[in-house]
Amino acid sequence: MARREIETFTIDAVPSELPFSSATKAGDLIHISGQIGHVHGEMKLVEGGLEAQARQSLDYLGQSLAAAGSSYDRVLKCTVFFADFADFKAFNEIYREYFKKYLPARSGIEVQGLALGALIEVECIALAD
Repeated sequence: MARREIETFTIDAVPSELPFSSATKAGDLIHISGQIGHVHGEMKLVEGGLEAQARQSLDYLGQSLAAAGSSYDRVLKCTVFFADFADFKAFNEIYREYFKKYLPARSGIEVQGLALGALIEVECIALAD
């Protein structure tokens, strides 16, 4: 059996000092790192609360998918981390705007804290186009 090479992709929105890739790909499987709603290239959150952070997180998710050769329509599974699970319903309304063809499998988890004090973080597993 041939060994599959691992490719890494980093979008320019991620500050260069961070020690991780935006996405990794092995064969047709892509893993997207957790995306938070930070200011492009900076270590601070976008202003505007949950809606602004959720949209920015999902936009970065889309950019990471594209960089690795995929799209929202190829996402198999998302994991959403919430600073406050009370944001679940509001996040769902925004999330549905990004996943139009079908809804991938998903888990939602309330956590004690997220990077930079973010309200939401989203990661996913997808297939390459």
